[in-house]
Amino acid sequence: MPASADLGTAAVRRASDVPPLVDADEFPPAQHFIGGEFVGATSGSSLDVVDPCSEEVLAQVPDGTAEDVDRAVAAAVAAKADWARVVPKDRSELLHAIADRLAERTELLVNLESANTGKPIRVAQDDVAGTIDTFRFMAGALRATTSMAAGDYVADHLSVIRREPVGVVGVVTPWNYPLMMAAWKIAPVLAAGNTLVIKPSEQTPLTTLKFAELVGDLLPAGVLNVVTGRGSAVGARLSEHPDVDMVALTGSVNSGRAVARGAAETLKRVHLELGGKAPVVIFPDADLAAAASALRVAGYWNSGQECGAACRVLVHESIAEEFVDRLVAEVRDLVVGEPLAGEEVEIGPLVSKAHFDRVLGYLERAEEEGARAAVGGGALDGPGYFLAPTVLVDVPDGAEISREEVFGPVVTVETFRDEDEAVRRANEVPFGLSASVWTENARRSHDIAARLDAGTVWVNSHLVLANEVPWGGFKGSGYGRDLSIYALDDYSRTKHVMHNHGR
Repeated sequence: MPASADLGTAAVRRASDVPPLVDADEFPPAQHFIGGEFVGATSGSSLDVVDPCSEEVLAQVPDGTAEDVDRAVAAAVAAKADWARVVPKDRSELLHAIADRLAERTELLVNLESANTGKPIRVAQDDVAGTIDTFRFMAGALRATTSMAAGDYVADHLSVIRREPVGVVGVVTPWNYPLMMAAWKIAPVLAAGNTLVIKPSEQTPLTTLKFAELVGDLLPAGVLNVVTGRGSAVGARLSEHPDVDMVALTGSVNSGRAVARGAAETLKRVHLELGGKAPVVIFPDADLAAAASALRVAGYWNSGQECGAACRVLVHESIAEEFVDRLVAEVRDLVVGEPLAGEEVEIGPLVSKAHFDRVLGYLERAEEEGARAAVGGGALDGPGYFLAPTVLVDVPDGAEISREEVFGPVVTVETFRDEDEAVRRANEVPFGLSASVWTENARRSHDIAARLDAGTVWVNSHLVLANEVPWGGFKGSGYGRDLSIYALDDYSRTKHVMHNHGR
């Protein structure tokens, strides 16, 4: 970190003389959830769950093995036939019951998520609200699925299209949104009539285990199973297991590659929601104040640990200086702190020491390549994995920091001269998850949005999500769609049945 760095926020806001977010008796059992009950692991090994604010061990969970996965998959296989026969109305009511149970325990889930991840309370509240709404949406959507009309498409032959569950789905979820990303998978998987085995991140497994504890009695035994552990053991076994019909992962590109390789041997379906490097294309006629204000949230929400984060600004050279001034003013005022340090806290720590070091490495290499921190650019005093919210300018074309996913509170700013250059540079990264366009010209907004190679493109906003619309990417950002009725399509299969009714 350069000695002259402007870290913006002078210090991490700390909590003092306050009780812990979660009492010891409110933590979930430190076991796997298999066949409707918490069970011991086949291995005596455990994994530490670390509080990223204090760097102290918060809890321990089993370091799962392939044998644990096999037990969980066997339970899911045993339950899948009966669960697949549950009619939509009854499945819908169960999903509503799950949402009701979660809503009753909102405060506990918010506090547990904050304790495990270091998220500000406002971020964790949004996560839990989104989790509940995901189950409510899927509870309704599963009762209104559509298909092509039955009919005679060949003389004297009636064609009927059936929509069926895939079977057993293996799910791998990330550490940045542990509970909400679990819901994005669990809700449509169950809604479509499948059973599942889920592996939460070994760094943030607590709310997924708590979810199983809270709602496990609502579901038939074996429909939902949770196995904790490392991706190299639990995730790999889920990918290759012959009785797992599909694997769904939200995670890094490397994790996606590993899952796809493991699934290839048995030709199972794969659903991948991977990383992003969202370009934010700002034209001269844009409302710069609105753009800077939006990026204060969209670039730094969840400490930038967000695959759709507005992390790569491409701004027209004629307005670049003014926009940078506005953005730096917004970022300098961001409040960094622990969850219990007050409602004003907007930025928490990074999730782990390894990730903290990774992001710092990106900043050091960016400086070596010629980029300059207009604000931020380094670590804040510990304990904890806190990083100053950062805006990098003078970023060379093609620099590592502008092409790779940093996954921290870091926004880069580059300039362009014309529309063609803006589109070319926005599309030249290997990701294609999301992007945004900022302009008051309606024709330009439609044209540029169509030319950007991303699964979601916002116009004059960024990182606004709803359960009714799909989320997923192109290129290195994976394939498949979360949220919306498209997720139900992903977790089901269509069967054509033709009846000869000629007489």
